[in-house]
Amino acid sequence: MKNIKVLGSGCAKCTKTAELIQKLAAELGVEATVVKETDAEVIMGYGVMRTPAVVVDELLVHSGSIPTQADIAGWLQS
Repeated sequence: MKNIKVLGSGCAKCTKTAELIQKLAAELGVEATVVKETDAEVIMGYGVMRTPAVVVDELLVHSGSIPTQADIAGWLQS
């Protein structure tokens, strides 16, 4: 089970990122919990300066844009 956090203010890009991760996890048959984190203190705790950002199993893997499907598939399958 992958624990994934999408960090951001709740903007359209953040929502799209979370939806894309959930969609790809379902397509790949990977169990994943996707949580949207909007608390600025929590986001800053990861050292994120630009959102959306993605944290997989407490490791920051992406920030500043909507990730590609290839990137997401790599995180889900690792």
